[in-house]
Amino acid sequence: MAAGMQATPRGVLKVDVPVSFGVPHIVPALEALLGSCPELQIDMTLHDREMNLAAEGYDVTVQITREPQPSLVARKLAPIRQVLCASPAYLRRCGTPVALRELAHHNAIVFSRIGRERTWRFRGADGDATIDVSGTLRLDNENAIRQAALAGVGVALLPTCIVGADLQQGTLHVVLPIYKPPESALFANYLPNRYVAMKGRAFVDFLLARFGPTPPWDAREPTPARAAPVFVAEPARAVSSAGR
Repeated sequence: MAAGMQATPRGVLKVDVPVSFGVPHIVPALEALLGSCPELQIDMTLHDREMNLAAEGYDVTVQITREPQPSLVARKLAPIRQVLCASPAYLRRCGTPVALRELAHHNAIVFSRIGRERTWRFRGADGDATIDVSGTLRLDNENAIRQAALAGVGVALLPTCIVGADLQQGTLHVVLPIYKPPESALFANYLPNRYVAMKGRAFVDFLLARFGPTPPWDAREPTPARAAPVFVAEPARAVSSAGR
């Protein structure tokens, strides 16, 4: 009986997830998790700050980072790729950059919560490159940057987990696709000296199965920006006398 209780996810699971990722991806998935684990309760907070698991009493935290904290056990859930993008309206109005140096003359939507926010880094065929950008809008939330990009404010550097659907639908276009921004990853973290109960393992395994090595936001090829549209006139069709 004790073994059966241990194998059933039950009780309250206290987790913390980042706002920009948690709202569009994790919260909509909770119905499926709770439906398969009827004895599980989730107490979730959404923050965009680094959490102290031991001090704040969390069982699991979800984090997007390049390097997880060495004091934690970190399980990689999915890759997080970034992309340079802009709306078709902005590109029609301001032109499509064809070289990295041209970004210096475009209106960049700046993410104000990262260090060296006005320096964007890329990796191209010739190695690493950086470009200093400037713009009229600074925002501290990636979903807000997405909305500004969709509205045509400027060029944005955003994770594909935020703009993947927009790129696939063509409401945002990839700019300078040969240059790849640095990648990070989605991690689930827990303390190494804390027993990971079945409820925590169920949550982490569920996220891994849902997002996996090929997450849904990267499942299809995005729409690239083109320097200029090309219009091809259709040939005139002959009308037969029998059809008149």
